[in-house]
Amino acid sequence: MPRLIALVLLLAGLVLSAPAAARDLENTLYLDLPDGRVVIEMRPDLAPRHVARIKELARQGFYDGVPFHRVIEGFMAQTGDPTGTGEGGSGRTLPLEASEAKHERGVVSMARGRSPNSADSQFFIMYARRPGLDRLYTVWGRVVEGMEHVDALKKGEPATDGRVEAPDRIVRLRVAADVETGRTGTVR
Repeated sequence: MPRLIALVLLLAGLVLSAPAAARDLENTLYLDLPDGRVVIEMRPDLAPRHVARIKELARQGFYDGVPFHRVIEGFMAQTGDPTGTGEGGSGRTLPLEASEAKHERGVVSMARGRSPNSADSQFFIMYARRPGLDRLYTVWGRVVEGMEHVDALKKGEPATDGRVEAPDRIVRLRVAADVETGRTGTVR
C-alpha cells in the first residue's frame, strides 16, 4: 500500500507540472514587468495574423520599455504605444479577427481605433469580464501565469497633454521559444 500511495503522489506531481512543460513555447510570450514575469499563451487558432505580428514585434524588441499608458482598475491595462499617448503604434494595421472568445479576466486583446480594421501594436489585458467587447476586438491570448503582476500596475490614463504620471513600463517582451533556446531575436 505505501508503494501505491507513493506512485499516486508521483503521478499527481507529474500531472500538476505537465501544463508548463507541455506549453507551446513558440506561441508563448514572457512579458517581464517591474513586479515580475507574466506568461501569455497566444492563440493562433483565433487570430493567426495578430499572433504572427505580435511575435514579429516582440522579436524586434519593439515593446521593450513601452509604457502602460491606460490602466483602469476593474477593466484593463493597455500598452503597445511607444509614444505613451495612446495614439502611436508600429505603423502597420491589421484587420479584425473576430472570434467567440470572451473578454474576461486575463484575456489579451488588440486595441484599435474607430475602425474594426485599425489594430496595430497596442494591446490590453483584461482585469474583469466585459461582454460589450466580445467580437468587436481581436482576442489573441490569455495570461496563464503572473496575473498578480498585471494587477500591480500603476493605475491611470493619459492626461490632456497625453502623458500618464510615471506609468509602469514593459521591461521586456519575448517569445518563450527564443528565451528557452537562447535566441535573441532580431534587433531593430
